[in-house]
Amino acid sequence: MTTVFDIPADLLIAKVADELKNESVIIAPEWAEFVKTGVHKEMPPENPDWWYVRSAAVLRRIYVDGPIGVERMRSVYGGVQDRGSKPSHFRKGSGSIARKVMQQLETAGYLEKVTGGRNVSAKGRKFLDNIAHSLKAQAVEAAPGLAKY
Repeated sequence: MTTVFDIPADLLIAKVADELKNESVIIAPEWAEFVKTGVHKEMPPENPDWWYVRSAAVLRRIYVDGPIGVERMRSVYGGVQDRGSKPSHFRKGSGSIARKVMQQLETAGYLEKVTGGRNVSAKGRKFLDNIAHSLKAQAVEAAPGLAKY
């Protein structure tokens, strides 16, 4: 069976984001169109569907590296802050966004709380693996080396 590990991340995240739009529990908060994703950013995201893309990316990240908590997600989505003439420094991403995305995915049944953070539930694993299986032909076209899998 094809899993998340067999499909390029960009293809998988785009497809999962489209599927999450149909989920009634996953909705962007009303403040999502105005908020920056971290102190290191200068502007809010340009993509109007960025909440679903972030949700899909978080779900994939927890599948690959789980269990993961909010603090580790903040580090994953952090970046370098431009401080003008002073040296740049790494800053963590928004904890509120990571926490609310994880809570919504947990309410949808895709994540579950475990010791050390959250992990993908059986429903979430099945959801991601089915999408990965549906993308297998598309992934083989993009990278012919995947055909042996």
